[in-house]
Amino acid sequence: MIPPKPNARAGRVSLREYMRLFRQDILSAQPARLYRAWMAEFKTPFFRSYLMNQPELVKTVLQGRPADFPKSTRVSEGLRPLLGNSVFLTNGAEWERQRRIIDPAFEGGRLRDTYPAMWAAADAAVTRMKTGRVEVEEPASFAAADVIFRTLFSLPIEDEIAAEVFREFRAYQRAQPVVNLAAFIPLPRWVPRPHRRETRASAAKIRGLIRRLTQGRMDQIDAGSAPDDLATKIMTTRDPETGQTFDTDEMIDQVAIFFLAGHETSASTLSWALYLLAMYPEWQDKVAKEAEALKTGDFSEVSKLRVARDVFREALRLYPPVPMMVRETTRPECFRDRNLPKGSQVVLSPWHLHRHERLWDKPDEFDPARWATENGKTCMRDAFIPFSAGPRVCTGAGFAMVEGPLLLAKLVQAYRFQTIADRVPEPVAHLTVRAKDGIWLDVSARQS
Repeated sequence: MIPPKPNARAGRVSLREYMRLFRQDILSAQPARLYRAWMAEFKTPFFRSYLMNQPELVKTVLQGRPADFPKSTRVSEGLRPLLGNSVFLTNGAEWERQRRIIDPAFEGGRLRDTYPAMWAAADAAVTRMKTGRVEVEEPASFAAADVIFRTLFSLPIEDEIAAEVFREFRAYQRAQPVVNLAAFIPLPRWVPRPHRRETRASAAKIRGLIRRLTQGRMDQIDAGSAPDDLATKIMTTRDPETGQTFDTDEMIDQVAIFFLAGHETSASTLSWALYLLAMYPEWQDKVAKEAEALKTGDFSEVSKLRVARDVFREALRLYPPVPMMVRETTRPECFRDRNLPKGSQVVLSPWHLHRHERLWDKPDEFDPARWATENGKTCMRDAFIPFSAGPRVCTGAGFAMVEGPLLLAKLVQAYRFQTIADRVPEPVAHLTVRAKDGIWLDVSARQS
């Protein structure tokens, strides 16, 4: 029994057909050979793209010489209406300045400080979960959004503004804004970007709601009444080099990416983790048994969730939320005897790297125990990049690896999740790796 995997495309296709397939689903648009290739080249009349799976090349791009491979501006075109000039899209000195202000909020003891909010969100998720046939992506998304609002703004998801932001983000996800004409054709900056009307409308509404939250917090900070949460920490942190803080517009950009990255990616992985546990009930029972250690809500209990953490990690491997990352060469390069011109796209694909047939033992199988094996430990180090790696590693990686196992453990402790024979999810990738028609499971209260 193998977890669902999208069919790869058969044979060569024209650029026009590739664009059509890519818009439908990033994953099934790719050829099967990428699961074995160390490097592959894709040519168009406008640019060249090189997908890299060889661990040494991936490390060169992300860790060895990251400044030589900045994020490609092509891919950012679809996200810019929402994310503006956020840390997710910037490069160079601007990105470095933003990280100097953001990173302290996620360091060391701050995880411990945010844990009570995560615990409260997990309890609320257990209370909200329904029984019967349930499409679990929706409650998973709701739970992940609740964590973000509680830790960032000390607001539960039931808050009116928080709930409205959540609804609009769902609309933005459905608009599939990543695939934009400018991702394929290099357009001058002055040429208007052909974003869908609903994409622009959702982005404008989300940013307006975030502005209300951000301005309200700014007023609380000025009055000395702001809670000690992530938003306050970020908004009051001064760049150690310039002494400046984020202004309101900059903070809107950053909150948008915190919500998109922190909510959307966590929700995706939690949904797939629940499905995998439904497929493998023996592992589900192990997680439920382990969750009995969660008694007081003290941060020290997190270390006891070893099985839940390995299950969540395996879900990240099989269904990495961000399936592909795109960088760009700033000078001519030569990799594996191929000459890459300046301005080439370098594609790093967690989806293919995490399932690479020449790296992983039984790459398409679900096996949380693999992380204790020699192969698992080696691949963890060389071929596991769900949060990227190097200087641009996701700021919230540690946050996600506490939040995800906690939500998973609390839900499985309270409920039993079972697969439905006629509801096998089909993975597709737009903003993140989701299921085409949702993930449907039979949910029942677990008997104590």
